[in-house]
This record gives sequence, C-alpha cells and structure tokens, in this order.
Amino acid sequence: MKKTTLNLLLAGLFPALISCSASADNTATLASVKKNFEQHFADRAVTDVRLTPIKGIYEVDVQGNQIVYVDQKVDYLFVGDLVDVKNGQSLTEKRQSELSKISWNVLPLQNAIKEVRGDGSRQLAVFTDPDCPFCKKLERESLDGVNNVTIYIFLYPLTQLHPDAMHKAKQIWCSPDRLVAWKSFMHDGRALSGADTCDTPLESIQDLGRKLGIDGTPALVFGNGRMVAGAVPKDQLEAMLDDSTKK
Repeated sequence: MKKTTLNLLLAGLFPALISCSASADNTATLASVKKNFEQHFADRAVTDVRLTPIKGIYEVDVQGNQIVYVDQKVDYLFVGDLVDVKNGQSLTEKRQSELSKISWNVLPLQNAIKEVRGDGSRQLAVFTDPDCPFCKKLERESLDGVNNVTIYIFLYPLTQLHPDAMHKAKQIWCSPDRLVAWKSFMHDGRALSGADTCDTPLESIQDLGRKLGIDGTPALVFGNGRMVAGAVPKDQLEAMLDDSTKK
C-alpha cells in the first residue's frame, strides 16, 4: 500500500470536531466531488455524496450499496470502515445498513414459500439457493428452534455458481406441498424427483433480487426493511428479529 493511501486510511480512524450542517457551499462542493468521481470512474453510478466528520474527506455511495471515501478532487480513494473511536461505532457499517434497507411492501409475498411458526408475529424473508451450503446452514442451525416468526422463502438460485439449482428450485415450486419439499431437501437431504414444468415466479424473483442488489445467498430481509447477508448465528438472528418489531 502506498504511503499516501495509508495516511488517508489512518485519518479515517480519528473523529474530527467539525459541523456537518448543510449550506450552499457544501452543496456546491458535493456536486464537485460527484463530478470528479464520475470523471475518474465513468462506469460506476453515484447514488449520493455526503460530508463525513473529517474535513476534506467525502463519502461517495455507489450503486450496489458500496461506500468509498475520497478527497474533493478525487486524487485519492480508500475503501474500508470509517470508525468513530469515541463512540466505538463504524460509521460505514451504519450507513451501509441504511442504504440496504428496503420497503417490505416491495416483496411479492405471494411468490414465496410461506412458513408460520408459533404466533408468526415476527417477519423474515429469505432469498435462498437450494444448492448453497450456507443456506443449508441457515436452515439447519440459525433457524432451528426459532419461534413466533413468519418466514417467506424466495427461491433465488445462483446459476453461475450452482448450475443445477434452477432445476431444483423449479422442482420445489412445482411440488404439491412446497414447504414440505423444501424442508425435506434442505434439512434431510432427500432427493427431489418431481416435475419442473409448472409456471414459476423464479424469473421475476431473479429480477427483483438484482434490483435489490442481492448477489449472494442467503440474504435476509427483516420486517423493518433491514437486509443482512449470510447465515448469521442463531442468537444474532433472534436479536435482529426482536429489533425488527420495535417502533
């Protein structure tokens, strides 16, 4: 790593005592940063540019919920966590959580396999691939014993990684009892043998996943719109489900 880049990265670890109030000057500066960034990276769509607590360093939000940090002229760029040391908080992680939130209303729940546990009061949508080992881990470990939740299972095969996953997803959807077929395959490893020729919503789910920026499985969407990637441990999953019900 070059010395100048390292210095810029280290600068991100120290909070600065400056105001982030909006002004006409700030607006012009942010527009300048956006223009300079797009000149350097014409293939990356900028969704937002924001001030950071560090003078001269700006946050650039790039399509796909990626966050990078630059100087005004975009002579320097770094990727990584911007940490508020005093409060022990990653500002980058907080911002990514905000960017990844989606409206629960955009989810076509009729295209999901629905499972109600207990009173079903908490809500969770899972974009999942039948051939994804981490999806099996989520089903067998993280979701094992989790109660009082309604789970919407969106079949989202990653065909680039798992060539046979689309065929299996169709077999599951075309089964007389989709939930039973899903659980038998994911939990018990029972082979699928049914047809895959019925009408399925898999293509529209693929389109939705791409729009939401989902490029890996499992992807979890909680009732409050928070989206989290990966087979998170059971205790964390429970905490996120509880948090999603808070007003």
